[in-house]
Amino acid sequence: QVQLAESGGGLVQAGGSLRLSCAVSGRFGNIDAMGWYRQAPGKQRELVAVTTSRRSTDYADSVKGRFTISRDNAKNTVWLQMNSLKPEDTAVYYCNAVIRLSIWNDAKDYWGQGTQVTVSS
Repeated sequence: QVQLAESGGGLVQAGGSLRLSCAVSGRFGNIDAMGWYRQAPGKQRELVAVTTSRRSTDYADSVKGRFTISRDNAKNTVWLQMNSLKPEDTAVYYCNAVIRLSIWNDAKDYWGQGTQVTVSS
């Protein structure tokens, strides 16, 4: 069974920083993309940042220049460094991993339980 364990959310003032981490555990073949999504109250879940197994990255326009995604393939872990946080960054942040259980399986999306990030003005 594949599990994603997130940590690092919390309450921070505008302009502050937080670092989220997500570790993947269980039995699986390989991890393709890893990323972070967020969902604010009353809004749809949106992509924040994504990194592939070859460490190419992509970011939502709203976080470019402020957030940095990184991963350690050996540790099956992805981080999201969030700087210059704004009140509009307030949301539940979800870790996502696209995982292939074996070479005979299609890749599937797996999700963490979510971690709350609250930015006060």
